[in-house]
Amino acid sequence: MSRQQAVPTFFQEPEFPPRITPHPQYLREIIQRLAGGTGPSGAIAADRLPFAPGDATAGTETELQAVVLGAKENVDLPLTIEGSDYFANIVKRARSGETPRKRIAHLERFLNENREQVWENSWVRFSRQRLSPFAREVFDTDLLADKGNPAAGKRSDVARFSVPGSAGEQLRLPISYLLKLSLADLIGSRAIPASLIPLATRLMGHFLNDNTSPETFSFHVVPLTKETGMGRAVARETSKRFLFTHLLAQYANESFGLAETGQRALVHFAPHPPMRQKELNDQIADAFYRELFMSPCLSGWDRGEEKHRYMQLCHQVLSRSQLNAVAKLREAGIIVNNLVVLPNVSNVSLANNGTHVSLGSRRLGTLLSDPASGFTAAHEKYLGDLTIKMTEHFLPLFVGTYSAAPYRLGYTDFHPERALGFLPHELDYTHLRMLWRRWQKKASLSIFGQPVTPFGPPWIDRIVSGMFGLKGDFVPDFRLVDYLICLLSTPQSPALDGRCGNGDKLKRDLADLGVFDRQMSLYLLFKLREFGNMGFSGFEGRHYSQFDSLEDDLGRATDLQLLVTALAYKLMVKGDLSHRAIPDDPSLESERRQIFFASAIGVPTFFVRKGTRNRFLMRIVSRTADLRGSSRYPGYLRVKVDQYRLALLDLIKEEGADLIEMMDMWETVADLERRICDPQQYAASGKLTRGILEEVDAPTPMKASADEFNRGAERYYRGTLRRRHLEEGLRFLREDFRELDREAANGSGVGLIGLAELAPDGAETFLDQVGADFLADRLGGEGLRRLIGLTLLTVSRDSERAESLRKEEKRHAAPVHRAL
Repeated sequence: MSRQQAVPTFFQEPEFPPRITPHPQYLREIIQRLAGGTGPSGAIAADRLPFAPGDATAGTETELQAVVLGAKENVDLPLTIEGSDYFANIVKRARSGETPRKRIAHLERFLNENREQVWENSWVRFSRQRLSPFAREVFDTDLLADKGNPAAGKRSDVARFSVPGSAGEQLRLPISYLLKLSLADLIGSRAIPASLIPLATRLMGHFLNDNTSPETFSFHVVPLTKETGMGRAVARETSKRFLFTHLLAQYANESFGLAETGQRALVHFAPHPPMRQKELNDQIADAFYRELFMSPCLSGWDRGEEKHRYMQLCHQVLSRSQLNAVAKLREAGIIVNNLVVLPNVSNVSLANNGTHVSLGSRRLGTLLSDPASGFTAAHEKYLGDLTIKMTEHFLPLFVGTYSAAPYRLGYTDFHPERALGFLPHELDYTHLRMLWRRWQKKASLSIFGQPVTPFGPPWIDRIVSGMFGLKGDFVPDFRLVDYLICLLSTPQSPALDGRCGNGDKLKRDLADLGVFDRQMSLYLLFKLREFGNMGFSGFEGRHYSQFDSLEDDLGRATDLQLLVTALAYKLMVKGDLSHRAIPDDPSLESERRQIFFASAIGVPTFFVRKGTRNRFLMRIVSRTADLRGSSRYPGYLRVKVDQYRLALLDLIKEEGADLIEMMDMWETVADLERRICDPQQYAASGKLTRGILEEVDAPTPMKASADEFNRGAERYYRGTLRRRHLEEGLRFLREDFRELDREAANGSGVGLIGLAELAPDGAETFLDQVGADFLADRLGGEGLRRLIGLTLLTVSRDSERAESLRKEEKRHAAPVHRAL
């Protein structure tokens, strides 16, 4: 079939009773009125669509890698391990012969053989006396069992946050909470202008002590307009937030005395759980792992101890799910004998890091906030689920192109129960077998033409690998395979059929199967953010791993996410998209998601049933070049991933031309085409891989061993790439400083008082003086505090501009048509 082959027309769905289940025509009328209706020619008023410029807003949530640099006698993680009852019991049992000596040898090697002196996800220790009175007050409040009810007293685990020291009580805290406490100390020590204190106080709530990794979310909602730069505005806010986070870590190193006690806290972007943390996890019990690495949830929740128990539940559930996946691999026929390497009962996948990009629609929010509109949560859910299903077909455009997580698997890693991770819970058996076979072929795991996966005992696997030159594989985005990023529906409980409560029903089914827990939030690649829960109506993209550049990659990715989301609503308005075109069936859900995972693994082809009931998928496949019937799988089409991506691009250009023009995104589309056609040069996977190869001094990933490549990736993220991300943040900051100076010269601007106090000779001049020291991590004292203050000044300005623009857009917005 050629790309230009005619596409089958869609059927009309049957009508449902009004106010019970919103049928397509009923909802289409609402959307058309919201969009201003259609003209005689059927043209759509695209500027009235949800997620059009002026209507769309955005924000990001970033997960960062935290490390503490220092000798083992100074750093909390090794001190905690050596001083634990667990360690003492292991030593005692090893001496008595009850436990193999090698177990304690592995732990001692972890503690004593750390040449780089890097301790990922360690906590820090410092004297409580270092805190300002306000910071101590904040900390004491966060220790309450219920911040909304101080009379309930302290948390039951307060003892874990302090240890005795030579100079009195020492606090021990995770870096994710340290960042908030740094900001509180800046406020309490009056290290920033008084005019910025209300803003700084508000920003404390944006530093979450949630998961293993520090998490931050946008300091303000970003309007997506051509005037603000669309996705570039999101990248700008995220970049400056990362820079500010780094400043807070530097402040803690100095003001809390971390540096002088042999500790240095550091944060950076990194997608994978650290290699040393994985190795440690293999040697300790799951309960001890949770004690060491699970967040205490001091910040972000009124009842933090309850949230901490929830995070422990997540870890237990994911660990159990990985064990259950082994049984599924046996049922699927991928494991054909009892030679398996059982996964650890403690899973480290929660230590992976990514970025979530959320988009909101003001128009949808206005309707949902107005009871008279007749637009309800049921309508939002029906449209939202359909948008998610359509968008999942487009997600292969994002994987590897805008973000990636390059990873090397050695031959010994190719036990299917290890390599396939959570995929048995995300794909049905048919697509799982197809994907595994193609992955084995890509990795050249064959001897004399027969696929050979590892046998089990490591020493045998190493001999086989050496004798036959089996080196394993290179994967562009292993994070998406190594983490439970979405869940496959069950036949009785589709998660995206447009009906309220379907997600809860699926969670009950999955809980009965031992895959998930009903208390947890349902995992999806692209998630509806419901107005009733979030205060805005929109979608969260959860498929982003590591960005090489926030401006070039995150900015462009946000543009494309916005374009695809708006396109979904346009196709609904036109009548070209319906739930019936993308039926709710686990096999069809798996059929479209296999393309996403094939893109992450780097498998070049996938297979689609010729008679698939997913007519939207066939609409894309019919445009795809170089199709042929599969000889191995009769009744299936063999589709190339890169050609499928180009077909998606063609569809966007054709159906979304007016949206692209309106959003001024032709350069974004051209950039995407370059990334697809020349990924090694332009895609995030290619750029990140080049940087890692320079770090390990290898010409290609397969010329380095898996251990060399993956440890080199960690050094690259922690060193070179972290510095580049900070340089990018400084470029954005320089733009802001230049504008502040220009406004000061004209006698205008909201921050003139603070600017005069912080940089009397000009903000840009000050940046010239301190920029190099900041990048070299040697900026301290007054210079550090002034740079923090100036950065806060620009954040204040950004927030006020965003709010002003929001009010202006609301004032000029066309009236929302009554839907009912």
